[in-house]
Amino acid sequence: MRYRQLGTSGLEVSEISLGCWTLGGLNWVNGDPNGWADVDEAEVKKAVDFALDAGVNHFDNADVYGNGKAERMLARVLGDKAKKMVVATKVGWFPGTAAHAYEPAHIRHQCEQSLVNLRRETLDLYYFHHGDFGPNDQYLDDAVAVMRKLKQEGKIRLIGQSAYSAGDFTRLVPKVGPDVLQSWGHIMDDQFIREGSPVRKLLDERKMSFVAFSPLNQGVLLGKFDPKNPPQFEAGDHRLGDQRFTSEGLTKVQPKIEKLKSRFGGGIPDLARVALQYPLASPVVACVIPGFRNLRQVQVNLQAADEPLSAEDVDYIRAAFKD
Repeated sequence: MRYRQLGTSGLEVSEISLGCWTLGGLNWVNGDPNGWADVDEAEVKKAVDFALDAGVNHFDNADVYGNGKAERMLARVLGDKAKKMVVATKVGWFPGTAAHAYEPAHIRHQCEQSLVNLRRETLDLYYFHHGDFGPNDQYLDDAVAVMRKLKQEGKIRLIGQSAYSAGDFTRLVPKVGPDVLQSWGHIMDDQFIREGSPVRKLLDERKMSFVAFSPLNQGVLLGKFDPKNPPQFEAGDHRLGDQRFTSEGLTKVQPKIEKLKSRFGGGIPDLARVALQYPLASPVVACVIPGFRNLRQVQVNLQAADEPLSAEDVDYIRAAFKD
């Protein structure tokens, strides 16, 4: 396993780390589906033990993943090894009883609760989970102030900003001053890490790191879904109704997957290697955080840990997905 530094912090994370959204199972927030199909904790434990033996040292979580369930499950399966891990979590999607999830009192409460859930004295990395700070950013200044106060108190080590548009990043980074940015980063959409993009310029200028979630585009890039028999999802699973998993969406991407297979191999491990190593070809990406449900998924993902892509490979992939 190879490691990269988070910003200028000196804190190193495994290039392939693990995202914990799946651990929360089926979930709703304010009536909207926000989860995944339920997982088996015994399988999760096997997967995490294998990951630790392979050198994974970073787990990405959030208060909204199962509304605390994923944080508590991660703490249980890590056990005594948790203190040696780099653990990140987030605040912002779960509002509880607050008018807005970025109210300062709510941020402090959620930070304290995440510390309890994760059985830690300090959160290595604490993210604002999205870029919506209310109308005219009315909660922004106070939210940033309480986040910095939590850092001063030693409850968090690094501040992160997750967002879903370049506009949010360019607006918020100067005010938040994060050490790390997080968003999706994969073959089908690398807008935040592509050289010359506005967010990439921010990352370079401020010496921040980028953590890429959904590197497999939630499994779409593995070619494992049959367009003729698209997957079905339960209520409470955020993928229900997502166009990526419809027959039309899967049919559209299939020819591009075939191009990858022709160069890199047709097995799921081959495609996982390509998908995971593509974001890591960017020097601003500290790590990718694929989700996982079981031991097999982690084994497949970590099989690619020490097999980077060449510059020619990256060019080929971009050409295959240029449309």
